[in-house]
Amino acid sequence: MLIDSISEIAIEAIEQAAAEAARAAVLAALEREAALLREAERWRREAEQYQLTLRQTQRNGWRNVLIAGLSCLVGGFVLGAVVIR
Repeated sequence: MLIDSISEIAIEAIEQAAAEAARAAVLAALEREAALLREAERWRREAEQYQLTLRQTQRNGWRNVLIAGLSCLVGGFVLGAVVIR
């Protein structure tokens, strides 16, 4: 009788400990997943920033090419006008 009640209490304690360990494992897995999601979001924002910077750099590059081309064209006209005179 005493051994049976001690056995039942021990079994309940083991089951409770197992349930708490399972909850802790699930919580740890959720925390790892949340950390990974935060990291993925950070990388996504960083990639968007790089993409924005790249587009702006390309736009500025074309503008610089256009300015250089027009400068050369005007300089050529001026030089041609000076040489022809």
